[in-house]
Amino acid sequence: MGDLHHEGDPAASGTAVLSEPRDAPLVALIGPPNSGKTTLFNRLTGLRQKVANYPGVTVEKHVGRVQLGGERTVDLVDLPGVHGFSARTLDEKITRDVLEGRMPGLHPPDALVLIVDSTRLEAQLMLVEPVLELEVPTLLVLNMWDELTERGGAVDESALAERLGVEIVKTNARLGTGIEAVQAFLARAAVRAPSQTERTLTNVPGGVALPMMDAFAERRRRVRAVVEAAGFVPPRPSGFSERLDHLALHRIWGPLVFLAVVVLVFQSIFTWAVPLMDGVDALISGSGEWIATTLPESWFRSLLVDGVWAGVGSVVIFLPQILILFLFLGILEDSGYMARAAVIADRMMYRVGLQGRAFLPLLSGYACAVPAILAARTVDDERDRLATIFVTPFMTCSARLPVYALLIAAFIPDEPLLGPIMGQRAAVLLGLYGLGIVAAIGTAFLLKRTLLKAQAGSFLMELPPYRIPSLRSLGLRLLDRSKIFLRRAGRIIFAVTVVLWASTQFPRVDGGPPLIDDSLLGRTGQLIEPAIEPLGFDWRIGIGLVTSLAAREVIIGTLGTIYGVEDASDDSLDLMAALQRDLSTGAAIGLLIFFVFALQCMSTVAVMRRETAGWKWPILQFTYMLALAYAGAFIAVRIF
Repeated sequence: MGDLHHEGDPAASGTAVLSEPRDAPLVALIGPPNSGKTTLFNRLTGLRQKVANYPGVTVEKHVGRVQLGGERTVDLVDLPGVHGFSARTLDEKITRDVLEGRMPGLHPPDALVLIVDSTRLEAQLMLVEPVLELEVPTLLVLNMWDELTERGGAVDESALAERLGVEIVKTNARLGTGIEAVQAFLARAAVRAPSQTERTLTNVPGGVALPMMDAFAERRRRVRAVVEAAGFVPPRPSGFSERLDHLALHRIWGPLVFLAVVVLVFQSIFTWAVPLMDGVDALISGSGEWIATTLPESWFRSLLVDGVWAGVGSVVIFLPQILILFLFLGILEDSGYMARAAVIADRMMYRVGLQGRAFLPLLSGYACAVPAILAARTVDDERDRLATIFVTPFMTCSARLPVYALLIAAFIPDEPLLGPIMGQRAAVLLGLYGLGIVAAIGTAFLLKRTLLKAQAGSFLMELPPYRIPSLRSLGLRLLDRSKIFLRRAGRIIFAVTVVLWASTQFPRVDGGPPLIDDSLLGRTGQLIEPAIEPLGFDWRIGIGLVTSLAAREVIIGTLGTIYGVEDASDDSLDLMAALQRDLSTGAAIGLLIFFVFALQCMSTVAVMRRETAGWKWPILQFTYMLALAYAGAFIAVRIF
């Protein structure tokens, strides 16, 4: 390993056995965060990549196939960005297990590609020593080489390669410069890869466990000596980044810029997505109507149109919000501003017990909790990520607005409260939003001091230079998010919708049309009526609460069906009049509070289960929010 050798650090030997057949060599792509690793992965694999979760954890596994000409291929796995193999974080544990060949479904890598940001060479080369200890063919990629030279930096890559004992190439992954050299290494790895279906990897440094501080400082000195011997000249600080940071990290202007970015993201999710969502809704509705006119009237047509098609539509309609949200997240992440935003937000979030990265996921929860929970992956600390996911549904999503609009218009007088500035209805709506925020803050405060209690640590965030995001990477990311959203959320919501449809259709009396009162769903409402009667709700509201599990706004259509109101909507006067007859003002306010707190969305539960790799947290979340909703409605009906 040249001048950089293992000295003084504990090392443990291990054995990894591959017992399953493989049809292509496996190369692992590893590197620190913000080194351009995922950009290189996308450049090499394009659309030939699959995304799944590693077994039993929430970290995603990205595996792509690289075409090398002819029929030769290599499978490339994009490992999480890490600074070491200490296994302090889930990402580090996953990376270490994959490299050691201990990850189910992946055989030990036949070769490694280690990518580092050449503008921060000394700090990022700290990862080289433990990687070289694996004694697997390795390519060191010095990425962002053009930026290094443009800013006056330099390094003799030949001397560096000799000192490290590893092959080196220079790249700009964003523009594709140097990709041919990486592909050539992969081609050689494909030829060298063992052909047997069983391979034993011995003497793996699983003990590249977190070294003590003095051992770390030995390592730091060795890396510094190597880069100095290779003639490394650090680049000048980026004047452009410094000028932007004077604004972005300013004590006063920084929060204002951050607020402007937040408003832009928040507003775009609501406004830019509306035409697209209307288009998707029209497409789903139009195709459903076409199917209804094509097929003869039967239970199968009702199942297909009212169950399957409606279920698919209720999920697909949120896809534009997903794409817009992750487009902004991708731009903010790849441009380097996300790190600055996290620093600014951390000053506000620290008192609650969350870190700065949690702010944008919580903000996006105002559009829909599903993409917000997915966006929580930007929170690197596992406890903070779980806390963020847990409290996100308290943010008032857009699906609640139709329910709020209907009940507020029916029961709250349209009278001024603060003169021309604010009326009673606007004040109630604002109060519902505020109530959700208070619940989220209180719950996060409680979680971080009980179930997710952890010793308070300092918030450290590496600030990469500002860069122009790659359109190719952004496009692939949006495609990736689309597939994941539809696959994860679609399965559960599809099943729930079909079950709800079936419960409205059976049992049928004398073969006639289904009667909602006598259906399984109607009987379910009557069965739960004693439990909700203390809240001032009857069996009709009970049915609405059950059907709203598919999507919160479904309760409006359900109540319209029960009361025989055609074209039920949030501004239907007939539906308002029916509710005024059966609900007291206190019960209506209680129902509003119930929808503020309750987790009435199975899509959210489904994504929560997937993101937490089990049912423990979704069940706890659903039960906690239901108890809070019940208590809030119980109190409201007695106060008002």
